[in-house]
Amino acid sequence: MKKYNIPVEAALEVIGGKWKVVILCHLIKEKRRTGELKRLMPGITQKMLTQQLRELEEDGVILREVYNQVPPRVEYSLTKYGWSLKGILDALCAWGEQHIEKTYPEKDSVLVKPIEIK
Repeated sequence: MKKYNIPVEAALEVIGGKWKVVILCHLIKEKRRTGELKRLMPGITQKMLTQQLRELEEDGVILREVYNQVPPRVEYSLTKYGWSLKGILDALCAWGEQHIEKTYPEKDSVLVKPIEIK
């Protein structure tokens, strides 16, 4: 049985790392296909994206839906358990925005323009 010194360790085991929170923030907006997530996160490798998605799915935070069609279509969405992270993710986004505004006088110079996904 896993033991934690403080509860935040358990939370970070599920959502910790560079990419998981970013993936979850994209999935809060809407269901996404793997290719859409990859385009929204140009810095992530395909291998890392696949690994992070699998781990989030194993932890019950996201749902992977496979549609029986050609070519195969797979969509990811938040589970009810995943939606329980919304308040935390919203708070992280708000704090990040405040941090950028505090640290960078030209906020627009550090934020990449969002990519339109059709």
